[in-house]
Amino acid sequence: MECVFGLVGDGFAIVAADTSAVHSILVHKSNEDKIMVLDSHKLVAASGEPGDRVQFTEYIQKNVALYQFRNGIPLTTPAAANFTRGELATALRKNPYFVNILMAGYDKEIGPSLYFIDYIATLHKVDKGAFGYGSYFSLSIMDRHYHSGMSLEEAIGLVDKCIMEIRSRLVVAPPNFVIKIVDKDGAREYAWRESLKDVSVTSA
Repeated sequence: MECVFGLVGDGFAIVAADTSAVHSILVHKSNEDKIMVLDSHKLVAASGEPGDRVQFTEYIQKNVALYQFRNGIPLTTPAAANFTRGELATALRKNPYFVNILMAGYDKEIGPSLYFIDYIATLHKVDKGAFGYGSYFSLSIMDRHYHSGMSLEEAIGLVDKCIMEIRSRLVVAPPNFVIKIVDKDGAREYAWRESLKDVSVTSA
């Protein structure tokens, strides 16, 4: 029951994801961070098969770092999105990755941006997007309340609306979410929305 969604505001992009690691009917943990900091000004929020999600996002992260190391300049967000799309398209004809990605970034020339990349290598630049079962609710909430040029407070309020709707409407709703933001000051964690904490069990 994965939920990943994001939007672009006035000078920033924000993404949120559930933090549940689930297999079949089992919840293995509820603090799995599914939003990777790609570099200083890019975030990748991913959903899909856990192995594919971790392996592919790390592969993209290391290749983006390698490009910057070789050339002395970082990839722009559009370039990173197109590179990611190209790798998914290549893998699609060999050994496909079942992973869906929202890539958020900030560039001095173009400002904040958000890219929707699905497992069959479809790439779109969007103002708002979502993946997973939570998208049924978060997309409708964002369609109703989103507007261009949202302030940070308005965007956080909208993200919280989406989280509350997912928690109240989804039959097996993830309890915890992580929210990250990218703007001119860089990519960083903004907040966690937790209704359940992992409790370590001491051995008898």
